[in-house]
Amino acid sequence: MKDAITIANAVLFPEIIKFLDEGRTITLPLKGFSMRPFLEDGRDKALLTKAHQPKVGEPVLAEISPGHYVLHRLVRIDGDRVTLLGDGNLAPEHCRLADIRASVVGFYRKGRTKLDPIDGRKWKTYSWWWMRLRPVRRWLLAFYRRIWIPIFGTI
Repeated sequence: MKDAITIANAVLFPEIIKFLDEGRTITLPLKGFSMRPFLEDGRDKALLTKAHQPKVGEPVLAEISPGHYVLHRLVRIDGDRVTLLGDGNLAPEHCRLADIRASVVGFYRKGRTKLDPIDGRKWKTYSWWWMRLRPVRRWLLAFYRRIWIPIFGTI
């Protein structure tokens, strides 16, 4: 992107949330590596909508502390407490259910214009396997970062 500008998340996300609250959808370029190996920094985009009743396994945009937003998978709901985990992260993060600001409808990956919806077969299959591989995720991510990317690039 030749003429891209960078805006701090603490400034950008409150504006995005206003649009979502008006019933609009937002396509957000992804920044960071917390959703690796299948979503990449600067390459992929997420289609966001106003937060609905989130379910375990779904990716959401949450404000985990004032002005600090993350797009992670919801891994546990315990009353009002929510546990989030980025696919590329080893340590979970926590917030309240009310701190979930947006739901993810799907992702545009690898420069494609076709949406990979989170309720589609592809995302559900990937999610099912990746969540069950959590005990060995540390080694899979290390392999991906140290061996796969230098040889083949990002998936």
